[in-house]
Amino acid sequence: MSRARAARYGAGPLGPGRMGPSEAQIVVIAKEPVPGRVKTRLTPPFTPCEAAALAAAALEDTLRTVSRVPAARRVLALDGTAGAWLPEGFTLLPQRGSGLDERLAAAFDDAHRLLPAPVVLIGMDTPQVTVAMLATALSLLGPYDAVFGPATDGGFWLLGLRVPNPALLLGVPMSEPTTGEIQLRRLNEAGLSIATMPRLTDVDTPADVFAVAALTPRSLFAAALAGTGTP
Repeated sequence: MSRARAARYGAGPLGPGRMGPSEAQIVVIAKEPVPGRVKTRLTPPFTPCEAAALAAAALEDTLRTVSRVPAARRVLALDGTAGAWLPEGFTLLPQRGSGLDERLAAAFDDAHRLLPAPVVLIGMDTPQVTVAMLATALSLLGPYDAVFGPATDGGFWLLGLRVPNPALLLGVPMSEPTTGEIQLRRLNEAGLSIATMPRLTDVDTPADVFAVAALTPRSLFAAALAGTGTP
């Protein structure tokens, strides 16, 4: 019988085993924001250059937020070359693997091998994420084996593992409406105790761009959208 149990963020005290966020690490997995290589689903109405500018702003907002979280280490697992948008204090690791499931598994594995501490991984598509959310996710890896952040498109925006294991990710179909459901099932079938974070919207479609920018009117992402002149 599985020993899986679930808790929702903000549900109250979690009892013994809670740890501070500075005892775990954050990994951001991202792609260099090059026109024609990122956010291709945003064209049209945005041009490839505008889509890349939106991606760059989302990435920079995310990295700025991560830099303010009291983590044991901050890592950027990057496909491409880092630019001036990368703040100080990040360990830069190249992505490995072909499919996204392989790249996620490798990012967990590489980060944990270099620093054997719990890992919270996020992408570059949720510039609305807050310091409080990430600090909570890190802390939850004390009493729980895993932390899962569902996305409104059926995927997930955050995954935290106290002890990463590539088998938890390899073979999970990515970028599908059922990705989050299948990933969560994989965690449950492994017998992990799981805490659930709030559901967030990944920026994947033009509608997502406007929705997320409205949530973060003072962000670089909102400014990038305003700069496109797209109504």
